[in-house]
Amino acid sequence: MTNLPDQLDNNGKYQFKEDIHFKEYCSGNNCSNELEKVNAGCLYFFNTFFKNSDLFQSVAKSNINIVDYIIIWLSYMLNLKGNNNGTSNLTYFYTTNINNDKYTNSITGVDAYSSYKDLIDKRHDLKKMDIKDISKFYAPFKLLCEMYSTFGESTSNCTKCSEKANQFVEKYKELNGDSSNTEGTSYNKILSTLS
Repeated sequence: MTNLPDQLDNNGKYQFKEDIHFKEYCSGNNCSNELEKVNAGCLYFFNTFFKNSDLFQSVAKSNINIVDYIIIWLSYMLNLKGNNNGTSNLTYFYTTNINNDKYTNSITGVDAYSSYKDLIDKRHDLKKMDIKDISKFYAPFKLLCEMYSTFGESTSNCTKCSEKANQFVEKYKELNGDSSNTEGTSYNKILSTLS
């Protein structure tokens, strides 16, 4: 996503490109701090995939695992700056942002999930998720995205795709052997989503 780069600039700030698509998720079309920028990015992703029943069916293809991918991105971005009010989990972000009206607005025409907050809550208890653990999934997730985009191009580069696949397997093995990988935890659920 070119508008939401996953690196900090030389000043240690997010490099989000402030365009019309991004600004609409900021209070008064202006994100006044770094946490508001991450929140705007998170809302952008939820709206892109889950805004209404048409998007839910066509873009997300009713794939609820996309919620996990958004949470991976969110955790990674918060972990870049340690930007979670001194906590190691998502409690502060959840309380400050996800409990507000932008996440609790209803999803038009989708009966199974009443809101973005409901989508998130039915997948994970964000207040218990360790940002550092979940952000570890970003590298293999990004490899998967690169692998699919490389393979999906009109002139597929099988060698490059195979390299990405091998890198993904190594990262996956590493995550699978992590002591945080216990049955029923969000860590375990997200790991199985990537497999």
